[in-house]
Amino acid sequence: MPPRANRVAALPWFILSLFLLSLDQLTKLLVIQLIPMGGVIVLTDFLNLVHVHNSGAAFSFLADAGGWQRWFLSGLALAVCLVLGVLLWRAPHQRLFAAAASLVIGGALGNLIDRLSMGAVVDFVDLHVAGWHWPAFNLADSVIMIGAGLFILDEIRRVRQKELPT
Repeated sequence: MPPRANRVAALPWFILSLFLLSLDQLTKLLVIQLIPMGGVIVLTDFLNLVHVHNSGAAFSFLADAGGWQRWFLSGLALAVCLVLGVLLWRAPHQRLFAAAASLVIGGALGNLIDRLSMGAVVDFVDLHVAGWHWPAFNLADSVIMIGAGLFILDEIRRVRQKELPT
């Protein structure tokens, strides 16, 4: 078990994950209540709010796989959250890594709740230009992508520190 100082230092990062999870679920609840399935609210020339469900992964990958993907993706999300949670618990003072892990955990749990409760993830952000639409996404997807970017940045920073002459 990590020292008490690590457990205390990890708490704010887990609270951040819980906050992002809550915010994700709140936005999805609002979409479900305010926009009918398949509905569109035009906000700007490039941004709509929509109400769609994605039974697959990013970009609807595996969406037509027949149902097994629900359990596979749920298990994968749970495994990722557990591994990142343990790593975060052990290294909460590595701020960039901890922030990245917190974002990915919060987002993955948000989408996991959707998969387990509805069999699909609620997506609602529709970006588009000249008739071309980016696949719809949600807050959980956004924080997962930001977290992934922070992991890459953290690793680049770590590699550069090793390369510096001593």
